[in-house]
Amino acid sequence: FDGAKLPAILNSLECQNNNQKLVLEVSQHLGENVVRCIAMDGTEGLVRGASVQDTGAPITIPVGPATLGRIMNVTGDPIDERGPIKTDKRLPIHTEAPEFVEQSTSAEVLATGIKVVDLLAPYARGGKIGLFGGAGVGKTVFIQELINNIAKAHGGYSVFTGVGERTREGNDLYHEMQETSVIQLDGESKVALVFGQMNEPPGARARVALTGLTVAEYFRDEEGQDVLLFIDNIFRFTQAGSEVSALLGRIPSAVGYQPTLAVDMGGMQERITTTQKGSITSVQAVYVPADDLTDPAPATTFAHLDATTVLSRGISELGIYPAVDPLDSKSRMLDPRVVGQDHYDTATRVQQILQEYKSLQDIIAILGMDELSEADKLTVERARKIQRFLSQPFTVAQVFTGIEGKLVDLKETISSFKAILSGEGDNLPEGAFYMVGDFASAKAKGEKILAELESQ
Repeated sequence: FDGAKLPAILNSLECQNNNQKLVLEVSQHLGENVVRCIAMDGTEGLVRGASVQDTGAPITIPVGPATLGRIMNVTGDPIDERGPIKTDKRLPIHTEAPEFVEQSTSAEVLATGIKVVDLLAPYARGGKIGLFGGAGVGKTVFIQELINNIAKAHGGYSVFTGVGERTREGNDLYHEMQETSVIQLDGESKVALVFGQMNEPPGARARVALTGLTVAEYFRDEEGQDVLLFIDNIFRFTQAGSEVSALLGRIPSAVGYQPTLAVDMGGMQERITTTQKGSITSVQAVYVPADDLTDPAPATTFAHLDATTVLSRGISELGIYPAVDPLDSKSRMLDPRVVGQDHYDTATRVQQILQEYKSLQDIIAILGMDELSEADKLTVERARKIQRFLSQPFTVAQVFTGIEGKLVDLKETISSFKAILSGEGDNLPEGAFYMVGDFASAKAKGEKILAELESQ
């Protein structure tokens, strides 16, 4: 480049490679007229001396309602073979986080309609939630239900960003969303999809989270919406950053990660916040390498999270879905000053009774129920009912289970659990509490079961 026209750092450059547009992002200035770039796609076939144009701005992507129901890649090009995204609005993927004066400081709970979450580990409006879970415990279904409920209860849109995960899963998610009407090809869709999957070069995987975030920021700032942003998987964002860092010749820091780990993570997470206009609430699936929570990648992520939802295999084996672990999932919002004393007391009492049941399980396994005192027997009975009652039929799983999905209001959730704790459900069978919405429907189901038993 001519020294006077050297492209700025983070500018997007374009060149032709095998008759395809290749986007490069300026990362370093080497001397007065050479820049080092990160490629957003494969670089096979590039030759020395090929002409490169400076676009004069960072990578810009299409935003607005036209992105709903569509799939785009890191540079904003549609990859769902349904033609161009019809919008003239474009925004750069690199922007500053909102200023302090623009941010909203009040702590509000975002009701999700999922009992176990709303009661025990409530989400903050504009907060960041970590979703932990191994393979096959229901992360995807949980995410789909959240998208569905936010659209129903709040009329809000969602953005799903696939960062360095399996392409097959992205494809499955897209088709499942069509089946569950979250995406309607000819109607109203509730979600925009942005993918930069495992097969992409590290440059694309390190930037695709910012592309998804930019789509969400438009809905927040221009349309004043409460947006849900899903990132699957936040670890891959860090991993891609470390690959790029090595390619740029930076000296690695702890465990081989990039020296700029905290800055990269902070730069993205700080943009996810509540402003006076609207909010972005993000749910981030967190992969924990080798189950080591002290690894720099998950450890840096934890610093930003307001709530954690842990999906546990033990609970999914009991057939309880959503398989959220009620004792392991935590939230900053579960504080009497935020949720109110009534909610706080009910939640702690539920956790207490489940913890007591957990500690009695060894005795039950060795000696059986008969050896327990009357008080302990009652605790176990109520705890088992609460455990069943923490399950819930999902709207998006209706096609598989045949049970109509339930969205439970927060007040209903609290009063239902209070009813079980006070012994109102003691005369009902355990099965009555499995896969129902509120206490009234559990009662109706219980009476129906008892009536059937009597008639036999």
